[in-house]
Amino acid sequence: MNCTYTYPTGHKITKVFWTKGPVQGKETPDLSEDHQYSQRLQYLGDKQQNCTFRLSHVTQKDAHVYCFRFITDKPDGKWIGRPGVTLTVTDLQVESPKRVTEGDSVRLTCKSSCALTDGATFIWYRNSQPLTERRDRNNQLLLQSVRREDAGRYSCALHGHTYISPAVHLNVTYPPKSVSVSISPSGEIVEGDSVTLICSSDSNPPALNFSWFKGRTFVGSGKNYRISNISSDHSGEYKCKSRNEHGEKYSAAVTLNVMYPPRNVSVSITGSGEIVEGGSVTLICSSDSNPPALNFSWFKENQSSAVGSGQSFSALQSGRFYCEAHNQHGSQRSDAVTVTVHLGAGTNVFVITAASGGGLFIIIILILFIMRKQKTVKTEDLKMKERVSEPLSEPDTASDALYANVKPSRGTTPESRDTEEMQSTTVQHHRKKETNRPEDSECQYDDIRVHQPDAAVRQSNVQTVEDVSVIYSSVR
Repeated sequence: MNCTYTYPTGHKITKVFWTKGPVQGKETPDLSEDHQYSQRLQYLGDKQQNCTFRLSHVTQKDAHVYCFRFITDKPDGKWIGRPGVTLTVTDLQVESPKRVTEGDSVRLTCKSSCALTDGATFIWYRNSQPLTERRDRNNQLLLQSVRREDAGRYSCALHGHTYISPAVHLNVTYPPKSVSVSISPSGEIVEGDSVTLICSSDSNPPALNFSWFKGRTFVGSGKNYRISNISSDHSGEYKCKSRNEHGEKYSAAVTLNVMYPPRNVSVSITGSGEIVEGGSVTLICSSDSNPPALNFSWFKENQSSAVGSGQSFSALQSGRFYCEAHNQHGSQRSDAVTVTVHLGAGTNVFVITAASGGGLFIIIILILFIMRKQKTVKTEDLKMKERVSEPLSEPDTASDALYANVKPSRGTTPESRDTEEMQSTTVQHHRKKETNRPEDSECQYDDIRVHQPDAAVRQSNVQTVEDVSVIYSSVR
């Protein structure tokens, strides 16, 4: 503020200063010594006649009556300029909507009650950072298709002036964005643990409505979804939906992978129950676990140590066998299965029975064995029948033949044919005329195999083969 003063001749100025709101009868303070003004007030005059001063960073609190005062070297040489200077502060103000939705257009206005010059230039600030300078009297800032990044504190100023208007907050509302799900605690989840799923989103106003889904099935609501004593049934993909008054959005799915030890351990059998000698029966161990069991041990009942390892095991001897499946979270054993080795005619028969229902399977195997035995006996009988029915060859001479003309006598009726039996046999013995052969005193033997008739075969059981006999006759 520009100021001049005069004083009586013969006085010498010793002190000059500015004060505010002087009160009659009270000592007036020097504003340069007041902490509220000391950094902002600058005296530009002298001690002769110039009393100009500058007050910077003026606010509405600075609106007062200011007076200049000087003191001379005379005892009564104290003067104050009255009525003083009245400082009226007109504040710049920013007008803006209280709330604007993302995508809308918004107009901010910088207002002042002062008469501004034609060349006034406005400067806009967002969060104390300058945005742009306007080179005309347009005191408005237009934001088209406002974004959430446009939210902040806006203020304005006049170019060439240090005063900046109070800031006004621009509130940009928008629907949920960046919706995500986090799992607490993080890391591996083991059956029996407690887990909390947390839904986060960026929205204005903040979302207060959250929904939880496993796959497409609604499972809960709220910002947090807690699962206590978690089991493998809770494994799956989860996502949340965040909603406010302006819209909603789903998060990406997160997978809840629950680890658990082996369970439902069982043994299955591959191959036929009847194994050719030298073969084996393969037992396979199966289980349900997460992560999958990779360690399998095989045991024979009444034995403390393992008899094998791996998911499959070849059993070569009788006994009850079971397996144990292991992963890093535990182990479980299966029920035992029975492997029985039966020794047959040149054949080892393996009969495998489970812990229950095995008796029926043993009976079936025994029936198959008896039927196979009967088939073998019938084959041998057929071969014997063909051998008996072959005609004996005629001897070259009567003197060379030891045996000849073995002829069965058969019945002629159909009934007799059905019940073929040996009726009579003629044995002729021929000897050479020489009497001095050492063999004359020896006995000659002939064997006669009597084949059981077909009708008898049909009436017999599998012990028929034991009826085959050998009859020896002594011929001299």
